[in-house]
Amino acid sequence: MRLAASRELHSYWNLLRGGRSAPERSEIDPSAIRGVLADTFILEVDSFRRYPFRIAGTRTNSLFGRELKGEAFLDLWQESEQREIAAIVASVADEATAVLAGAATRPQGTQRLDFELLLLPLRHHGDPQARILGAILPASLPSWVGLLPATPMKLSSLRVLGRAESPLATRSSSPARDEHVAAAEFGRMPPVDRRGHLFVFSDAAHRG
Repeated sequence: MRLAASRELHSYWNLLRGGRSAPERSEIDPSAIRGVLADTFILEVDSFRRYPFRIAGTRTNSLFGRELKGEAFLDLWQESEQREIAAIVASVADEATAVLAGAATRPQGTQRLDFELLLLPLRHHGDPQARILGAILPASLPSWVGLLPATPMKLSSLRVLGRAESPLATRSSSPARDEHVAAAEFGRMPPVDRRGHLFVFSDAAHRG
């Protein structure tokens, strides 16, 4: 993880879950993550409603220029990305898998903004496939943030955190797609398996 905020939220989630696959939603203490709270959100695992926001932090709402509660998470992504994003979110819930992704947005005529996107499974009333704790963490704050709404995002990389058996994959942007993808740092681990343009990775494989 390149950003300290991503490491902070992941460490807190990891501490709460202990030996479980995921902590309970009710265990999340906003005061314990106040430094990143404005960038966090919670999704309801409901594929028919395209994974709606249950809550969203103030900075995340400001970034997209509107209150996101009740809106579909998939609608924040370019149409060409939505099927893959839906598969990622479903796997986070179904496989109790934490993922870190790189994404970007660029309103027309403005500076590109890169993000780290963290998705972490949560239990809700004992249901292990009910909620997802997430964060959209900007790598910088261009001058347009807060003045213009972010345009639909594009995925640039994806990394599974600590689950070697996960069906998710790591994808990194090639220079031909965008020579300015800072999030391509995520794609430096050796491949375990290749599936088309996707590569399966895990922290465990990296350590090995």
